[in-house]
Amino acid sequence: MEESYDAIVCGTGLIECVLSGLLSTNGYKVLHIDRNPYYGGECASLNLEQLFSKFNQGPPPESLGRNHLYNVDLIPKVLLCAGELVRILRATVVDRYNMEFMLIDNSFVVKSGKINKVPATETEALASPLMGFFEKRSAAKFFAFMQQYDPAEPKTHKGHNLHTMTMAQLYKEFGLGNDTIDFVGHAVALHSNDEYLNQSAFPTVMKCKLYEQSFDMYGSSPYVYPLYGSGELPQAFSRLCAVYGGTYMLQTPIDKVNFNDQGVFESIESNGQVAKAKFIVGDPSYFSDRVKPAGKVIRAICITDHPIVKETNSCQIIIPQKEMKRNSDLYILQMSGVNKVCPDGKYIVIIGTMVENIANPEADIEPGLKIVGNVLQKFVSVSDLYSPLEDGSISRCFVSNSYDSATRAFTESPTASSP
Repeated sequence: MEESYDAIVCGTGLIECVLSGLLSTNGYKVLHIDRNPYYGGECASLNLEQLFSKFNQGPPPESLGRNHLYNVDLIPKVLLCAGELVRILRATVVDRYNMEFMLIDNSFVVKSGKINKVPATETEALASPLMGFFEKRSAAKFFAFMQQYDPAEPKTHKGHNLHTMTMAQLYKEFGLGNDTIDFVGHAVALHSNDEYLNQSAFPTVMKCKLYEQSFDMYGSSPYVYPLYGSGELPQAFSRLCAVYGGTYMLQTPIDKVNFNDQGVFESIESNGQVAKAKFIVGDPSYFSDRVKPAGKVIRAICITDHPIVKETNSCQIIIPQKEMKRNSDLYILQMSGVNKVCPDGKYIVIIGTMVENIANPEADIEPGLKIVGNVLQKFVSVSDLYSPLEDGSISRCFVSNSYDSATRAFTESPTASSP
């Protein structure tokens, strides 16, 4: 038996479900297939029993509370309020499925071993220890430049060609020191390392503008997070796809992906059946011969009975690479019962970073665990990361990147490459 579709989507991670939903609403005939019996893939939200089972830790103790009150993200992703994914959500699934979001209370960054709030107002910026006293005036001019910068209006460029100059050169033009550079690059532009310094300044300035626009939407935080965990997002887009005629096949392995003599995608085979399509989209686990290793990420899911910062129900904490003498940042995301991810009085804290200590990956998350303090339960995982070998424009096989260690979601397009 052979079926024909416009598109085949493999995997029910966030990227894949967003794409299947958007393709269906734009009139594509979509087959969405997943080897797992549940939606979300690596982005799933698990209840307490599922969490203990996944990490082979036996039955959960009664002291942690009721099973159904937990919705723990395996890979948490906060959303920028003005980001593209939030705009897509508003236009497609938020009203239709009554999805609710909450602002993340605060964003913090660690400097000299201390947790500092990312400034939310001009007054906070002047008092913040994240920038040196004599740098604050230069920083104010720099932020004013970025705020006014418009790619389509040359007069706002002030003689700076952001496409040809590096970000390091732009910082130098404004006389910014290392403290301010670390703050801007890691807490505002949300870069996970310092490689961006020697790259074009334009993407970083646009990331900073996105952060500012996100903050200005509500005036207290640039981040939102779905109630009941980010695992709600793949399910919402899956329902959207189904409403517009998408076909779903869970617990269905893909036995073979077929390409013609020119290397262009033709069809998939599963359980003796063949499905043809104009193109295929999927996560790296379905295309092992079309991806390359991109490192490893270590994550620790912790259940605690106390907040990291007093009177803070939810927050993101970034420890910049230089603070730890590492090559990549460490991210901490804390959620609570207010976010409907655990019972009241409990907190879910997830730590993530790139693995640099191959012999002992857990050493890489020690700075985060030290900040979190005592934990009631801890679940640690190390995952391989992959990136596609090509962009899919010729093969018609579009492969997403693995989910990185950052707790912030996509700041620009939700996919690395799209059909």
